[in-house]
Order: sequence, then C-alpha cells, then structure tokens
Amino acid sequence: MTTSIHISALDGIVNVNSLFTFAVFVGLAWNPTDPSSSLVNDPTSPCVAGPAIVENIVSFHVFSFSSFLFSSLIALALKQALRISKTSGFPSNSHHLPELYVRVNKGSFRVGMLASGVGSVVGCVFLMLALINVVQFKLGTLACGSGFSLAAVVPLVIFVSSALLIYSCIVLYAFFC
Repeated sequence: MTTSIHISALDGIVNVNSLFTFAVFVGLAWNPTDPSSSLVNDPTSPCVAGPAIVENIVSFHVFSFSSFLFSSLIALALKQALRISKTSGFPSNSHHLPELYVRVNKGSFRVGMLASGVGSVVGCVFLMLALINVVQFKLGTLACGSGFSLAAVVPLVIFVSSALLIYSCIVLYAFFC
C-alpha cells in the first residue's frame, strides 16, 4: 500500500472536517430565538418557523459536529497507525525497503477509511439538514410554499447530494480495490 497517498487522503479528510466543524460552531453560536433574526415580517403567518424547527437546528448541528469529530478521530488514528508501523513495522534487516511502504493490516485500514468516510457523509447530511432548517427559520417554512425558501433549499439539496454521491462512490471504490 502506498502510504503517502493514504496519508494525503487522511489529511484531506481531517482538513475538510475541520472546516465543517468550524461552520457548525458558527451555526451553534447563532441565536435563533432572536426575533429580529427572521425575515418573515408577520409573526402570525403560517410561514413562521415553530419551536420544532429551532430545536432541529441545534440538534442537527450537534449531530453534524459529532459525526465530523468521529470521522476526524478515525482518520487521525489511521494516520498515527501508519506512522507507528512505518517506524517499527519492519525487522531490522528491512531498512533497504523504500520509506513509503509499511506493513499495515489492509482489511482494518480499509474499514477505518470506510468508517471515516461514512462519518464525513453523515456529518454533511446533518449539516445540510441544519441549513435547511436555518433557511426555514429565516425565509419561511417549506410547508407554506415560501418561494425564497424553495429557491435556497433546492440547489443546496441538489449540489450537496450530488457531491456526497460522488464522494461515496470514490470511498467505496477505494474500499473494494
């Protein structure tokens, strides 16, 4: 196994998860109970988000954070395992082997990469759900047919779902190859 490629992939997972985790913290710092935060002017309108949507915003942010943290910790553990096996994985007479190759349990490594990928995908799904609820709070609920909400949510769902499908296919390809 070429560890430099795997280490680069693990670094990428950790870096992207870090950016998303920062976004989750920013989302959690936002106060959805502030009445001036919503763009729906009439508080009696059926388009005003109820308490369930506000609760979902916080819940989905927390679920997203925990998924990204899980994924990052698995990726960091795999990276550390590669480093440990790189320094102590070969007998003393194997110092002639290239530095980029180490002995790791390929099955365990694949499962770890798959778990890290699944954690990232689940985190993205929860972050998308949190953003959908933020849109509903800011622009009006989807149930009332708010055109602004639909205009914001439809591209979000299409682009994120497409990207997650591509990412999942690549992770599954790496798992089976």
